[in-house]
Amino acid sequence: MELAHSDLPRSWTRQLTLADGLYALFIVLATALVEWRLGTFMDGYEHAILFGAGAGLIALGWFWKAWRIFFPVVGGVALLAVNAYHGDLTRGQQTFWLKYLLSSQSSIMWMCTLFFLATGVYWAGTLGRSELLCRMGSWLTWAAATMGAAGMFTRWYESYLIGSDVGHVPVSNLYEVFVLFCLITALMHLYYEARFQARQMGAFVLLVISAAVGFILWYTFDRQAHEIQPLIPALQSWWMKIHVPANFIGYGAFSLAAMLGVAQLLVLGGRLQGRLPSAELLDEVMYKAIAVGFLFFTIATILGAMWAADAWGGYWSWDPKETWALIVWLNYAAWLHMRLVKGLRGKPLAWWAVVGLMVTSFAFVGVNMFLTGLHSYGGL
Repeated sequence: MELAHSDLPRSWTRQLTLADGLYALFIVLATALVEWRLGTFMDGYEHAILFGAGAGLIALGWFWKAWRIFFPVVGGVALLAVNAYHGDLTRGQQTFWLKYLLSSQSSIMWMCTLFFLATGVYWAGTLGRSELLCRMGSWLTWAAATMGAAGMFTRWYESYLIGSDVGHVPVSNLYEVFVLFCLITALMHLYYEARFQARQMGAFVLLVISAAVGFILWYTFDRQAHEIQPLIPALQSWWMKIHVPANFIGYGAFSLAAMLGVAQLLVLGGRLQGRLPSAELLDEVMYKAIAVGFLFFTIATILGAMWAADAWGGYWSWDPKETWALIVWLNYAAWLHMRLVKGLRGKPLAWWAVVGLMVTSFAFVGVNMFLTGLHSYGGL
């Protein structure tokens, strides 16, 4: 799936094409279908989230042309899975296509496999200076993202097949959010690699995605974490549906920036000469990723405080998860300040982005492993 550089022009509303209109119609019909099928299970807030998500998807498709292909394909694959179930969850182990391809677990395992393959192909293309192999890495990454996103939608449907009181958006535990992390990081990379015509970045970005895939596989086979569980009371809130995705756009962007920081350090150190994009280009993409991540992480932190007030009666309690979220926020606020106000560039910011990944990783996983608090329900 190819993507050309196309920022929104000033008069973008006058530049809309027939394809834009058809895509918008598709999203409107899809939103209406969800409202018709699941509207009775939603409260007023969830209706607002649904319609807001529909508007957001239309805007994203108008801005990023490749999304107009990606999202309908994901929806088509998910619909094939939903129709194959015929309302009976046991068919997941009885029907060939569900068992080996279309069930949520099968789709996510295909995602893991394709991400591993994409990592190897990107590295082969980068080291061998092969544009064809790098292009194949992009295709494999698109395929992995397609299977993972379809698997998440299918998992959402499967949770309702277990029971209407069990059904929930699949962003409630470490297994689900690690899949979400892989998807967000991969999609952000695919946008930037096409925007800047620098596929070689995938060799580094896919490393952090492959690390997350390794965790998913361990968590699946060692802890059976793929099994759908009812939501605990603390997570039975519409806040979860907006707080968690916003948070993981931040995590994905920060992780992408850190891996580009590694690439930039190699270029500045004279390694992989001619095989990687210029240090200036890597610096620019790293900055854009951190800026986007910081925006969404800020939104997520505000939403989290509002959720805490709704659930626990206070906006902030210095819980370990909250404290480390603040540390992450301050870290990237300082990074942006040093770049935008002080004009800092090069190795210092690259190293800072790499160290920032360690801070972010502890806030993401380490807090759940080593500390206890109000957010301890997310432990391993």
